[in-house]
Amino acid sequence: MLKNAACGFGSVAFTAMLAESGFAGLISDDRPENPSNSMLPKPTHFAPRVKRVVYLYMDGGPSQVDTFDPKSLLDQENGQPFKMKIEPTQFNNIGKTLASPWKFKNYGESGIPVSELFPNVAEHVDDLAVIRSMTSQFSEHTSANYFLHTGSGFQGRPSMGAWLGYGLGSESQNLPGFIVLNGGLIPPGGVDCFNSGFLPATYQGSIFNAGDRPIANISRRERNDQLQRRKLDLLRKLDSRVLDQLGKDDQIESAIANYELAYRMQTAVPDLASLDGETEVTREMYGLNHSNKPTATFGRQCLIARRLLERGVRFIELTCPSVGHDRWDQHGNLKKGHADNSLAVDQGIGALLADLKQRGLFEDTLVVWSGEFGRTPFAQGANGRDHNPFGFSLWMAGGGVKGGTIVGATDEYGYKAIENKLEIYDLHATMLHLLGMDHEKLTYRWSGRDMRLTDVHGKLIPEVLA
Repeated sequence: MLKNAACGFGSVAFTAMLAESGFAGLISDDRPENPSNSMLPKPTHFAPRVKRVVYLYMDGGPSQVDTFDPKSLLDQENGQPFKMKIEPTQFNNIGKTLASPWKFKNYGESGIPVSELFPNVAEHVDDLAVIRSMTSQFSEHTSANYFLHTGSGFQGRPSMGAWLGYGLGSESQNLPGFIVLNGGLIPPGGVDCFNSGFLPATYQGSIFNAGDRPIANISRRERNDQLQRRKLDLLRKLDSRVLDQLGKDDQIESAIANYELAYRMQTAVPDLASLDGETEVTREMYGLNHSNKPTATFGRQCLIARRLLERGVRFIELTCPSVGHDRWDQHGNLKKGHADNSLAVDQGIGALLADLKQRGLFEDTLVVWSGEFGRTPFAQGANGRDHNPFGFSLWMAGGGVKGGTIVGATDEYGYKAIENKLEIYDLHATMLHLLGMDHEKLTYRWSGRDMRLTDVHGKLIPEVLA
């Protein structure tokens, strides 16, 4: 009624409401008949420290006591019955106390110990805030993946990347604001780990596959650009007429925005995927010519991530490549499994951190490395480790992060968090804070309630803030 009124304060108020919600913006080609572009950059709650996020997702759960949380007691009691109370495990094939097969060395001015699994990452340890006391509410992959990505162990909630797009928009008008670089392993829980849930579909993650053709059927099928443009204009006009009748409708607006974005991506994606302009030194640094195929695959993902950052993409998540057996989920044969997975990702991550620094991108980018939980300090069977949500490690780096820092601690076996115990909600709250967002104010009205990524939980982790 207000929209159709010819004049009056009601119409003025409705226009103001649209502007406040970001629905009055126009797509960058300035055609007045275009619908709103919900991915336009939006104001933050306070001054941000970073503009973008790279999330290095280590699917399966790397072992904290074999990576960033060494425990000498495991060496002393290796092969002995485990002396702490054992919580219910995923598979209950409980073995003896199991020492790490890898040695640790102190690196950098901070002297933070890092396993020999990560020689390249270790060179950047003074830039890392290593959190040793993270916990999860779930010990099973699917629920733990949903919890890590969405703040809920149940399917159907918006992913953290979708929340950032909703809250901040995007600095890239030719690429999606939330991109998943798929190395070959979609985690348990499937693509719903990257979904928009109850948020408009514009904010869901777009999955780019490995290789020089990340999206199938991206090339134009019409004879020329003019013909395709006319088709899109017709679609937009028809959809806009429906919007005139219905008023605001998230599904229709998202469809219009996605049509337009796909059109612009036909030029942007081939340019992104072409590495012709990258030097041979850069290719070697990222491991693109490495004899180990998973190393080359993940290295390319890391290089593409840097190129996406340069193009203003807001949230980029990398998934692991296949190493020929399991991901970081070594219920048996821990030594080979973790060695193969670290070989696949270490060089690319080290190169990405170095490259961001030399290009001036490090100070306004947040990099997070994490699995969905950790692993037990006692064996599963003879030579594996079971799931452990009671205390595990991750790290953060980049703008606003206090590098060379260790946050929290686990017990003397590395089993449970005992100092500064943290939850995934706290990680999400801190990520949003670095992006200039108050996690308690970033809400979306759904099902009669103001929903948020951190639900009714979450606190900042001040120890990681510079």
